[in-house]
Amino acid sequence: MKTTPTIADEISDGLNNDQRTRVVEILTSVLSNQHVLYIKLRNFHWNLKGPRFHSLHEFFEQLYGGLEKAIDETAERIRMLGGVAPGSMEEFLEHASLKEAAGAITNGDDAISTLVTDQEAVIRDLREFAKETEEECEDQATGDFLVELLQQHVSDAWMLRSFRSEDES
Repeated sequence: MKTTPTIADEISDGLNNDQRTRVVEILTSVLSNQHVLYIKLRNFHWNLKGPRFHSLHEFFEQLYGGLEKAIDETAERIRMLGGVAPGSMEEFLEHASLKEAAGAITNGDDAISTLVTDQEAVIRDLREFAKETEEECEDQATGDFLVELLQQHVSDAWMLRSFRSEDES
């Protein structure tokens, strides 16, 4: 059972506590998936093997480097809304829709396939979350923030798909 975030009552920013609570729930899901994806990218970065090792090793490092910044911004957005950002893997896994990948030697095609699937799941979630945040919760600032995240994930998914082998395309 997922825990519900606690929201500070003293904020008077035009959102009521129900709206703020729902936005913090959304951001908690986003933050949790960011962490699962971050760890998966690190895992594949470390345990990659094959002829494209060098280029994919560097690319995965670039991707998880970009996620570090997004993770920090997402956690700070939760705090701005009076919420408490989750801080443990147990909490992240409780709120994430993405699944972990165990540490194991992997080849580039398998890693790319897994990452494309995850990126596309994140993209679908972000589309829905941005719409709900803006339309139902009336929080355009967080909606804009989620759209920026969405744009980066669309770009990352496109780049990952460009690394696919000819027979996998």
